[in-house]
Amino acid sequence: MTEALAAFRAEVRNWIAANKPPKPPFKLPQSFLEVESDEQFRYLRDWQRKVYDAGYLGWDVPQEYGGRGVDRDRHAIVMQELMRADAPFLVNTIGLQWAGPTILTYGTEAQKKKYLPGILSADEIWCQGFSEPEYGSDLAGLQTRAVATADGWKVTGHKVWTTLAHVAKWMILLARTDPDAPKYEGLSYFLFPMDAPGVTVEPLIKMTGEGGFNQVIFDEAPMPKDALLGELGQGWKIALTTLMFERGAADTANRERAEQDRKLLARVVDLARRRERDGEPVADDPVFRDRIAQLWIEVEALRLGTLRARVPGLVADRPMALPFSHKLVYSEWMQRLGRLATDILGPDAPLWLGDPNAPDGAEWPRMYMNSYGFTIGGGTSEIQRNILGERILGLPKSK
Repeated sequence: MTEALAAFRAEVRNWIAANKPPKPPFKLPQSFLEVESDEQFRYLRDWQRKVYDAGYLGWDVPQEYGGRGVDRDRHAIVMQELMRADAPFLVNTIGLQWAGPTILTYGTEAQKKKYLPGILSADEIWCQGFSEPEYGSDLAGLQTRAVATADGWKVTGHKVWTTLAHVAKWMILLARTDPDAPKYEGLSYFLFPMDAPGVTVEPLIKMTGEGGFNQVIFDEAPMPKDALLGELGQGWKIALTTLMFERGAADTANRERAEQDRKLLARVVDLARRRERDGEPVADDPVFRDRIAQLWIEVEALRLGTLRARVPGLVADRPMALPFSHKLVYSEWMQRLGRLATDILGPDAPLWLGDPNAPDGAEWPRMYMNSYGFTIGGGTSEIQRNILGERILGLPKSK
């Protein structure tokens, strides 16, 4: 690391220490997938805006679009320091990590200038309109229609698992514009205004009792002509780009996630040291020590894999194998980590939110149940294995 980057890291670390908000009196969501109440949303939105106003958010966006100029190292430093300090997460996750990079890749100059500043400042929250009740893993079969009108489009259909739709200003929307074309060619990609008439947002409650998910129903909801991103019929290609960002195939996202994984595992190790079985710390039990060691080996392999993927000579045979496998490996690793934490709790694991006897405020069973969303969202583990086998390894299609 250069002297300038080391000084920047120290600056960021000191700023976070001085400005990190205190924990609020209400329950905070564990991730952007569980933001349900207005007070949760305001707390997280205000924090993202504060980070942006201080000059620490936007190092992956050019200055002419509201960013700080593209400097991947400074962007990574900011994300790493936020995680190291256990600071609140940045609530506009879909905008920052999926919509924004996709707009940078395919948007016009006018679209980049219109949408990217609000993404960074959290003034305009984004949601994703891909999955439908009958089309999730088979996404290209979706049936939501966008019909051309004299001054734009009218959308009719039904989207589900639409995180943050209840607070979103915009949606990245995949809709069918040509029902007669082959399913992959009849799709187009839109930047849809969520305040349009004809839009109904209804909450979906998860098994944890938390909200954040929604379903969105469109009844001839209008959008302007310039809502189209890219070319007509290019929707599937653009959606694959978005899914690449969602699945963590971007280098910076993988590095950030690896740091977060290591920190989470360290907290589970601390839990094992604090909990006892038969009068001895769980951390001294050889079975639990073996499970912890295995997870540590795997998270270190994830971290080293992100570094290896940055050296072309080491991945020349299959350059996308490591990036595209990250979502699959990470989500299943998180699920095993959550299971380990609940096993460490033993008979106290069923104690839930609001129970004063629940260890760590029921954080670990809540994390374990929420982990199932990560093995489903962005493509199930089964779909991820098919993609890796067919498109990366060149294996024949499964029957």
